[in-house]
Amino acid sequence: MTGRQTKWAERVPEQEWLLYSAALDLAQKREIPFALGGAFAVATYTGFWRNTKDLDLYVLPQYRESMIEVMDDVGLSDYYDEKPYDRWWIYRAHLGDIIVDTIWAMANHRAQIDDLWMSGPEVKLRGYSLKVLPAEAMLWDKLYIMQRDRCDWPDVLNLLYAAGREIRWEYLVRRMGPDVALLAGILAVFAWIAPGLARELPEWLWPRLGIAAPAAAAAVVEIDKPRVDLLDRRPWFGPDRKKLQDAA
Repeated sequence: MTGRQTKWAERVPEQEWLLYSAALDLAQKREIPFALGGAFAVATYTGFWRNTKDLDLYVLPQYRESMIEVMDDVGLSDYYDEKPYDRWWIYRAHLGDIIVDTIWAMANHRAQIDDLWMSGPEVKLRGYSLKVLPAEAMLWDKLYIMQRDRCDWPDVLNLLYAAGREIRWEYLVRRMGPDVALLAGILAVFAWIAPGLARELPEWLWPRLGIAAPAAAAAVVEIDKPRVDLLDRRPWFGPDRKKLQDAA
């Protein structure tokens, strides 16, 4: 996957990139292993850039203090005084409205970051060779993010569209453990809006999760556009996201 789908990186505003690159330079100089998450990782898989004005750096718990020192040394301040947050899993550093997050656990306290999160592909971004989170870890993490003012399931559906064929499904099902019903729920929605693509996923997956397999008819289309539009008529899923990016 090296070098794939990174044209979107040109859309990162220069003011933001200068701050991000300072943190990346120092973290690499100090040999702190990390992986990109958030909007950067989603864009790596889908090719679609959504500017959230933050950079998410995932580290193993033993490196969190070292990465926090990086943030201090490049001139970022703790965001807690402006907006309190849960320090059990994240350190939020900022300069003005630009944020760099150091993350060592899942926001719901489900698990700490481990070697799974560090096993993703390496990509080239504006001269850097950087690891991104593997799709399995992103799906596992984002399935739990359903809040009053934020839901990451659209990201999950787009990750399934872009990387569903590459996912280590046995591994993901095992890591979901007793929460596998969440995975079953999103796959049922995915099969409803993208039946042709869903049929390319492993056959064993559907009975294992106790959900109906996509129809086997030869006429099944890759994406059922009318169903996609029922959820949101604005471009949000699969190839429709390209239209939105081109218009940006």
